[in-house]
Amino acid sequence: MSNLSSIQLLKKLVAFDTTSYKSNLELIMFVKNLLESAGISITLNFNPEQTKANLLASIGPKDQAGILLSGHTDVVPVEGQAWSTEPFHAVIKDDKIFGRGTADMKGFIACAIQAMLKAAQMPELAKPLHLCLSYDEEIGCIGVRGILGLLSELIIQPELCVIGEPTSMNIATGHKGKAVFKAICRGQEGHSALAPLYVNAIYCAQNVVEAITTTQKQIAEGPIVDMDYDVPYTTVHVGKIQGGKALNIVPNECVLDYEIRNVAEQDTESVQAKIFEYIEQSPYAKFVSFQEINQYPGLNTSTTIQAVKFLQNLLDPATALQKISFGTEGGLFHQQLNSAVLVCGPGSIQVAHKPDEYIEISQMQQCDAFFERLLSHIKR
Repeated sequence: MSNLSSIQLLKKLVAFDTTSYKSNLELIMFVKNLLESAGISITLNFNPEQTKANLLASIGPKDQAGILLSGHTDVVPVEGQAWSTEPFHAVIKDDKIFGRGTADMKGFIACAIQAMLKAAQMPELAKPLHLCLSYDEEIGCIGVRGILGLLSELIIQPELCVIGEPTSMNIATGHKGKAVFKAICRGQEGHSALAPLYVNAIYCAQNVVEAITTTQKQIAEGPIVDMDYDVPYTTVHVGKIQGGKALNIVPNECVLDYEIRNVAEQDTESVQAKIFEYIEQSPYAKFVSFQEINQYPGLNTSTTIQAVKFLQNLLDPATALQKISFGTEGGLFHQQLNSAVLVCGPGSIQVAHKPDEYIEISQMQQCDAFFERLLSHIKR
C-alpha cells in the first residue's frame, strides 16, 4: 500500500513523458504495480504494436453495478512551446503545480489512483469502483476503443461513469461530437505560363473551402442551436491545407483537413451533404474526393436523471451544471455501456495544451474531498 498523497502521485505521473506519439507503458506499468500491490484487480489491453496500453482496475463486488472513473494518460506535445519550467518535472509554485498534463488530465488520475488505494483498505464495499486509463485520446479518442469492447465482459454495467477531464470540478452533461475529414483535390500539372489550360488543384481546394464556409454560414443562421454551448451551433473548420510544388508549376494535388463539431440535434452526415451539394454544382466536382479520418460521438446526458443528483450531492453546493466546448471519451462510454456519463475533474481547460500548464492545489484538494465522499457512499 502506497502512502503517497495525490500531489506526490501527480508529480510521479508528470515525470512520464506520455506524449501521444510516444509509448505510455512505463506509466501504465507504474500504476499497475502500485494498484496490484494493494490487491486491486488489473486488466491490460494493448495496441497491435504492443507499445501502448489501456488499463482497467477494479475493486469491490463483481456482481454489482458500481462507479467507473476514466482518464486518458496521453498528453499533447511540448515542442515549440516556451515553457519557463521543465514540462515533465512537476514544479510547485504559488499554490499551483506546473507540468505537462497536470490539468489535462493527470491531476484527476492521481486523485483517482489515491481513491482506489483507499478503497482497497476498506473492509468491504457495497459497490465496486473501477478505474479505466486510456491512450491516444488527444489524437481522436482512438485508444480507448480497444478496451470498451471488453468492458461488458469484465464488469457489470456501471451506474455512473465519471470522465475526469478538467471542468474545475463542475459537472458537464454534454459536449459536441466530432468528425475529421480529408479532401483530396487532384489537378493537372503543367507549366504556369500555360496555366489556364490545366486544372489547378489549389483552385479546386479553394472551392472546397468555399463550400465549407458557405455551409457554416447556413448552419449559424439556421434553427438548430443549443444555447448551453459557447458557440451554440455545429461548427465546420478547416485546419490544414497543403498543395503545390513550385510557383511555375500548376499544382496537381492539394489536400485539406477539416472537422465538423456537431450539436446533438444535428448529425455530421447532414452537414457533409450540404458541403457535397455545393461542390457538385461547381466544375471542380470530379476533381475532389473525401476520406473520413476519425470520429467520436457527442455526449448529451439529461440533467434530470438520478446520476446527476447523485454526483451533485458529492460536490460543493455551488457546483455548476454545464456543457463543454471540447470533446471527451464520454460519448464512446455511453455508446458502448449505455450508462449515465458525466464529465467532472480538477483543473481548467483554459490552461491545457499551453506552455506552463498547471493545476491549482485547491483543485486537487477538492477532487480528493469528492472521492472521500464517494468512498463513504460505496462502503458497506
